[in-house]
Amino acid sequence: MGYQRINIITGWVTFLIAMVVYTITVEPTASFWDCGEFIATAYKLEVPHPPGAPFFLLTGRLFSLLAGDNVEQVAYWVNMLSVLSSAFTILFLFWSITHLARKILKTEDGQESMGQIIAIMGAGFVGGMACTFSDSFWFSAVEAEVYAMSSFFTAFVFWAILKWETIKDGSEQNKWLILIAYMMGLSIGVHLLNLVTIPALALIVYFKFHETTTRNGVILTLLAAGGIIVAIMIGVIPGLASVVGSFEVFFVNSIGLPFGSGVVIFAIMFIGALVYGIMYSIRKQKVILNTALICFTFIMIGYSSYSIVLIRSNYNTPIDENNPEDIMTYVSYLKREQYGSRPLFKGQYFTAEIIDQKKGDPVYMVGDDKYVIKDYKVDYIYDPIHTTILPRMYSKSPDGKHQERYRQVTGLRPGEKPSFTDNLHYMFAHQLGTMYFRYFMWNFSGRESDIQDAGWVGLRDAFKEVPQELADNKGRNIYYGLPLLFGLIGIFFQYRRNEKYFWVTLLLWFLTGVAIVLYLNSPPIEPRERDYIYAGSYYVFAIWIGLSVLAFSEWITSLSKNQKVGAILATIICISIPTLMASENWDDHDRSGRYFSIEAAKNYLDSCAPNSILFTGGDNDTFPLWFAQEVLGHRTDVRVIVLSYFNTDWYIDQMTRDAYESKALPFGLSPERYQQGGPNDYLPFFEERAIQGAINAKGFLDLIENEDRRLVIPTSTGSTYNLLPSKDMFMNVDPGKVGELTWLADDDSILSQYKTDRLIWRLKGSGLEKKDLAIIDLMVNSNFERPMYFNNTSLNGINIDLRRHVIQEGITFRLAPIEYNGPNFLVNAELMYDNLMNKFHWKGLNDPSVYYSEDYRNFCLNHRSAFNTLAQELIRLGDVERAREVLNRSLEVMPDSSVPYDIFSVYMISMLMEVGERDTAVAIAETVGQRAENWLEISQNSDTFSKSGFEYQKRIVSLNQIIRIFRAANEKDLASKYEEIFNKYYSG
Repeated sequence: MGYQRINIITGWVTFLIAMVVYTITVEPTASFWDCGEFIATAYKLEVPHPPGAPFFLLTGRLFSLLAGDNVEQVAYWVNMLSVLSSAFTILFLFWSITHLARKILKTEDGQESMGQIIAIMGAGFVGGMACTFSDSFWFSAVEAEVYAMSSFFTAFVFWAILKWETIKDGSEQNKWLILIAYMMGLSIGVHLLNLVTIPALALIVYFKFHETTTRNGVILTLLAAGGIIVAIMIGVIPGLASVVGSFEVFFVNSIGLPFGSGVVIFAIMFIGALVYGIMYSIRKQKVILNTALICFTFIMIGYSSYSIVLIRSNYNTPIDENNPEDIMTYVSYLKREQYGSRPLFKGQYFTAEIIDQKKGDPVYMVGDDKYVIKDYKVDYIYDPIHTTILPRMYSKSPDGKHQERYRQVTGLRPGEKPSFTDNLHYMFAHQLGTMYFRYFMWNFSGRESDIQDAGWVGLRDAFKEVPQELADNKGRNIYYGLPLLFGLIGIFFQYRRNEKYFWVTLLLWFLTGVAIVLYLNSPPIEPRERDYIYAGSYYVFAIWIGLSVLAFSEWITSLSKNQKVGAILATIICISIPTLMASENWDDHDRSGRYFSIEAAKNYLDSCAPNSILFTGGDNDTFPLWFAQEVLGHRTDVRVIVLSYFNTDWYIDQMTRDAYESKALPFGLSPERYQQGGPNDYLPFFEERAIQGAINAKGFLDLIENEDRRLVIPTSTGSTYNLLPSKDMFMNVDPGKVGELTWLADDDSILSQYKTDRLIWRLKGSGLEKKDLAIIDLMVNSNFERPMYFNNTSLNGINIDLRRHVIQEGITFRLAPIEYNGPNFLVNAELMYDNLMNKFHWKGLNDPSVYYSEDYRNFCLNHRSAFNTLAQELIRLGDVERAREVLNRSLEVMPDSSVPYDIFSVYMISMLMEVGERDTAVAIAETVGQRAENWLEISQNSDTFSKSGFEYQKRIVSLNQIIRIFRAANEKDLASKYEEIFNKYYSG
């Protein structure tokens, strides 16, 4: 059997292993973060967040068809798209490694010895398996996110350019270049990460045609490649659409042609010019021009997947983010304008103040017969003393946490201006150190745990004693730095034996890792770990792990004098690396049997009354709900409203349409009052212009609707905004509507004592955002005909304090005509009991073999809190028996073996004592106490764990709470036991 046949077969074996591993461990439903959104929008070809991923959605839609009529299987099959993409990534990685290995060994076709073949196959297999079982790559391989497919395109184009290099025939070479261009065009419809490979591909082309390389030649090649990236990212992706927009405005507004004329004229001119150019290149026999134009054509064909965004948005799908249904909104969608911009080459420090603002480019919208200007972009001018080149510390968050993190990293004092040295220190220490190399070391040295901001584990750390909770954390993966060591061996071996392709590989690693960090210029705090973004660089490092086989083979052969033995032993030694990675990573990457992301989403929806409105605040309490409604068809009568989107006119407009069984929302203000860039984007409160007392909410809305001049404040750019005249606002309640709430209207109901005919609330911040205005609008015009609910995130995320006027009915809070001034929320015990005990979903949550990451554990914490709240209310009402049932149900569906006890489990101890479950209470206290003592003891004797950090203090608080509980229960011996532990570690 020849080399090529062995190479093909071994590659497919590697693919099969990866495919089987990922199929076994794939998540059976939609996981947290963007996955629920992507699956929902793929299933019905809707419009996700900018800039979209249309090719991913199209292929996801095809995979969803494999579910047949079983909607419960849709998520599984869309997840399988990532499984298949990742397995193919490993296949092309294998063939890339074997290609590079042959270059190192300088073998000719048909001249390979068996020892060389074994070493080359071993290198490909070891590298492929190292990538297969790496932390971040495996994470993306088993969920419906774009990064697995993006990795596939990266692996394919790198393999394809290596394949192109071996082809002698010029016409065949051009076909491969066209294929690469087409794949890059398709990859734009998935993620832009694939474009960063262009400089590495360009180097290979340069090396192909220049046996002798020069520094200037390399520099010019890289500059040309950079120009191609800029041309695609700026000139093609948003650039073409921007030019089309200019054509459209000109031909419609200036010439008077109908809408769409500019688009048609530009399309004819663009396609005509491209066809003419191709025909001209053929007629004049200009091969390079012809290849370049055809490559560009195929990039555009691949990029054309973005047309699905315009097409589907015009159908007004239920999920239609940014509503990009005309060329103006489409350009904004492609440019991701809703997310703002980050300074890259020149900009402000976080200490800079805005000293001026200038009117920027106009923002157009569709009018009656032409495009009209609805707003102008604003260019902010910052104090030049607080600006710099290459700004890294630029972000200023409203809560001050970004500024605080900058100071923590750099040691700056409050009010102190950063220097450029501070700027660079932050870039190297935090952006490159914490936000990239920490992730890199997770994959190839070891990971401390799955807790947010966990560090990496080196060789010395691997042998240090850690708290048992940390040792038992499934996300703790110890590789003893061996994958890193073997990768470094591969790096030095490739550099020594094949310097040209060492620089190609190193450049690819830099571009898919460090360069992305520098380009993204991320803020200092992210809502989640971002290691998956840099999976391309881990894929490249796996190449070097694979090439370490050649180094070991050479060393062993020099000792044994037998090349075949050396290759076999080297492969056996090196295969231990992916074996170690697989054994460490399996338990925290096996997502089979994990359903609680969607079970929790159903619980949110089932906490709501029919035809209600539910406000949500973040990705994890929104996207799973979208999945449950759009794919599973669960509670489609509930209208889910995302608060962050509720600050936009397009989203408010979408809420005025019916969606499934959910009727349109009853806004009172006209759509013009919610227009973006209008006077109601933000309504500040000024103490010096305030009026005394609370204002009537309905009267305030009338003033806004009638554009009352008493609210208007002019700005320096010529625009205006409205102000909020009082921090206090009230709304009168229609008594007839109260009568429809039977649990409140019945005078025998224990809740009836809290009913009120007037709701009064107070501003929490310094002004109203558009979302707050829209909520007040709904409150006034719904007047309790349409039930309104908040989850915990959204209730805290609005700028008006409604806590006195909501009642908890599950894991949501219902706005009601009540006034309750207690320390906690008012609870509808009967309804909440029915929800938690009979309606809520808990599939697989009590299975200790299922891995629940920190995201899942946090959602379990919300549910434990709800059980505690209900039990506490039942005890207050004297219903001890049902309180006991509730507490036992909580322990049944969320046992410590699957969801470890947390602070809410500690709070449960006192209630268990009150309902007669002393043994259970003591057992929980014993478990929590032992874990706390173990953590505190090791922290006292270690320089690794902070004695003032959150984890340390959390355990001190838990012990203190246990002491209080047992003292209150007159359990003196138990109280003394934990007090002794507490006093030992509490430093005051």
